[in-house]
Amino acid sequence: MVSGLDELRPRPSLTTDLHVDVCLVGGGLTALWTAYSLAKADPSLRIAVLEREIAGFGASGRNGGWCSALFPRSTASLERTHGRDAAVAMRRAMIDTVDEVGRVAAAEGIDCDFVRGGTVLFARSAVQDVAARAEVDEATRFGVDRLEYWNADEVGRRFGVRGIAGHETSAAFDPACARVHPGKLVRGLARVVESLGVLLFERTEVLDWTAGQVRFRALGDGGGSGVDDGTAGPHGTVRARHVIIATEGYGPALPRVRRRILPLYSLMIATEPLPESVWRDIGIEHGQTFSDYRHLLVYGQRTADDRFAFGGRGAAYHWGSAVSPDYERVDRVFAHLRNALDDLFPAARDARVTHRWGGPLGVARDWHATASYNPKTGVGFAGGYVGDGLSTTNLAGRTLADLVLGCDSALTRLPWTNHRSPLWEPEPFRFAGANLGLLGTTLADVEERVTHRPSLIARAIGPLVGH
Repeated sequence: MVSGLDELRPRPSLTTDLHVDVCLVGGGLTALWTAYSLAKADPSLRIAVLEREIAGFGASGRNGGWCSALFPRSTASLERTHGRDAAVAMRRAMIDTVDEVGRVAAAEGIDCDFVRGGTVLFARSAVQDVAARAEVDEATRFGVDRLEYWNADEVGRRFGVRGIAGHETSAAFDPACARVHPGKLVRGLARVVESLGVLLFERTEVLDWTAGQVRFRALGDGGGSGVDDGTAGPHGTVRARHVIIATEGYGPALPRVRRRILPLYSLMIATEPLPESVWRDIGIEHGQTFSDYRHLLVYGQRTADDRFAFGGRGAAYHWGSAVSPDYERVDRVFAHLRNALDDLFPAARDARVTHRWGGPLGVARDWHATASYNPKTGVGFAGGYVGDGLSTTNLAGRTLADLVLGCDSALTRLPWTNHRSPLWEPEPFRFAGANLGLLGTTLADVEERVTHRPSLIARAIGPLVGH
């Protein structure tokens, strides 16, 4: 059993030139699932993973722990773009992926607190109730997702959640989701791929790449902290038949990704462990994740050690797609998350917040994730998960493996395979658009609370965010 978290001590850097079959840039779940799938399919392949910090340093290791069937583009949007059959196939693949992550975790002995309890989406106002019913109706129309509508009596019997302005709360329930500890999953997977012979180099910064080669430099180990201590070691080149770029929100730091992905920050808080008596009042069970139908997204879970882990949007986009540790702690957003949690579950009001963190996720211009590979150049790319990557990375890894190996499979025929999103606009248009979109979702929630009608603002920006 690959149990629990490790000391997060960086693995050795790559310090010499290297020749491999496959070089993966980035040490998160996309790269690790790709390495896992390739190593399982063809153990003779020589595979290397290059990571600037440590495996799972980015969103892969510090996300909300939803192993869900969510995809950034809605099923209706996929149908409009790719047709009904393709949209249904994508939904089936995403639902199957939830179980696939659990299957591999069990088979490889990765102890990551995987419990499949589904997602409860609370509808706390009349407007949100309309949205919940519409989502269930849409799922029924496509006949793949098994969403259920729970009326106010059902929700009141199960949960201690408060409605808006005294409105009784209903909900939609999606069974296709599991609670996961993301850090345990990604670190455990890293150890598994190493056991399969994959070369995993940490504190190794990729500078650029072209077809067949990746330029890198080794970094100092920061005293074992995973933080750059300002020293740099040797520069070198990895030569590889296949180069896969899997950097997600950190991609814009690389010249060839720059405008392909926009980094958007999502922040989280965690409470102290709550007693069972409080959890009985709240009603969230182990394995269940939860959200509601507000437009400025929030998401949460009950952790294996009985904490709330609760996150959401609200942090600004920074000029030039800048990414910095300074952006990971925003007191205004942390206060918003605390207030939102208390508002949802009054029984949690006395719970002390013990942890606060955040990080960037990756957004494609059309909010359409992709797993892509060009057989002429041998270069592949996956990302644009918009926060729905914990499970989608697994699908990406299996898809990229088939593409690299030249397999024509059901995965390589999915509509996201080889999808090419348009580039984000140059500054200042990117800065203005991203932050106006954030403001729009905030105002849409205010509009609905005041008017008690579906937001016109939300309708206007819907096509821009994959709906």
